[in-house]
Amino acid sequence: MKKLTLVDTAFLLGESRETPMHVGGVNLFTLPEGADEQEFLHGLAAELRSDEELQPPFGERIKTGALGLLGPVYWEKEKSLDLDYHIRHSALPKPGRYRELFALASRLHGTLLDRNRPLWEMHLIEGLQNRQFAMYSKYHHAAVDGARSMHMTHSMYSPDPNAGSQGSPLSLASQNRYRKALEKQGLESYSDHELRNVADAVKEIFDSSAHVYGSLKRFARGWMGKGGALALPWLDVPRSSINTHVDGARRFVAQSWPFERLRNVGRALDGTFNDAVLAMCSGGLRTYMLNHSELPDKSLKAMVPVSLRREGDIDSSNAVGAISADLATTISDPLKRFATIKASMVAGKELFKGMKPKEAALMLQLLQTPSLLLMPLGLMSRFPPFSTIISNVPGPRQTMYWNGARLDGIYPASIVTEGVALNITLVSYDQNVDFGITACRRSMPQVQRLIEYMEQSLVELEEAVGLSKPSKVSAKKQAAPKTKAGAKSKAARKTKAKAKPKPKAKAKTVGKKKIARKAKRVTKKSARLS
Repeated sequence: MKKLTLVDTAFLLGESRETPMHVGGVNLFTLPEGADEQEFLHGLAAELRSDEELQPPFGERIKTGALGLLGPVYWEKEKSLDLDYHIRHSALPKPGRYRELFALASRLHGTLLDRNRPLWEMHLIEGLQNRQFAMYSKYHHAAVDGARSMHMTHSMYSPDPNAGSQGSPLSLASQNRYRKALEKQGLESYSDHELRNVADAVKEIFDSSAHVYGSLKRFARGWMGKGGALALPWLDVPRSSINTHVDGARRFVAQSWPFERLRNVGRALDGTFNDAVLAMCSGGLRTYMLNHSELPDKSLKAMVPVSLRREGDIDSSNAVGAISADLATTISDPLKRFATIKASMVAGKELFKGMKPKEAALMLQLLQTPSLLLMPLGLMSRFPPFSTIISNVPGPRQTMYWNGARLDGIYPASIVTEGVALNITLVSYDQNVDFGITACRRSMPQVQRLIEYMEQSLVELEEAVGLSKPSKVSAKKQAAPKTKAGAKSKAARKTKAKAKPKPKAKAKTVGKKKIARKAKRVTKKSARLS
């Protein structure tokens, strides 16, 4: 049996009916030419349900002792695995649109996984237009993080459209084939030897180098207001509709953008692709908050996950930390907003500069320790460490196929927690960036509009750096402030001079009497009908 790490167990401790702790998403496919939809999907389901030995965590369930989750927690082999329960086949009413697909994914994502079984589900979904089908999947975060899910994606699919089945992609044999392929590429296989408990963490503090001491010093300066652009959890985090109590219902929406659009914006402003993503999301959130008349006086902050996984590590369940980013939502100018976000990210990365992998893991876990305590107690909405989560997961940079079916998009669905009612996760796949936005249905009922606002934000950035011409709407917005407040233009004076005189009071009175008499007749007629 394999023991769960402290971080893995925290996802189990923090789970409730209102806060399911699983990740997953919707993969969209196009059927191979000439393939019958129902026959093809039944074949995929049969392949997934084969009796081969499954790779972790598909054939394992949670095992606890007398202390439950407060004591040691292990993965143990499931002796009576029911694959028909875990692999399901659904259909949308034809012709199924993306709206219906994402509505189904929203409902599926809001239900808890059964802890008496292995913590995963897969749903094959037929009925979409244009010969497309989808697969919604979910895995408990105690077993799988974003990077691990991408390793699974690589092992399940192939860049060869003519590649046939080699058995269940969930099998241990499939994982071993993928591991050998990585080793051929020069990536050594790695077993998870990260920090296991608090005692190991404390020991690592005393064994670590001056890098950790320097980072802790910068961290302390940040809390004293001397950190410059450094954003820290719980520091100056505003309250908003995102940072509220949540219920179990979810809303999932998705959209793709060309990878080059975002990368070009980042390059034009001497920043990174991730800086451009954060700026695009920031502008979208700013518009969303303005339209709901609730933009906070302080800037929204985002938790940006950072993978600590070494190359070739396909076994770790969770090897991830996080830094905080200032989204600069109080700044209207897109270029100044980008510069503030970029400076914040540089300062966050500087906190871990020069550290060894274990030192960085220790520092990130120390920063997350308060969350591990507040989440099970339900206090995250009172003391939010950040406003939202924006996570970038690198995916395959080439077109992939599943038994000849083309993979058209990978739309991730992630976790919404108490006090953080919005999660934005993106996967870079092929030539696109696929965004999946997960929100509490009650806290953010119009989250689908965020997609439109993010596009507006990206266009605004492209226009600001000269990558596209300003639209007519943008030109009008830019021209409007030129007239000084209180000043009367020549056109305005002419309009006032030509304005018609107001009707006389007597005319108004006559009009009112006529209306009153007509209303009296209507009232009498209504009385007769009743």
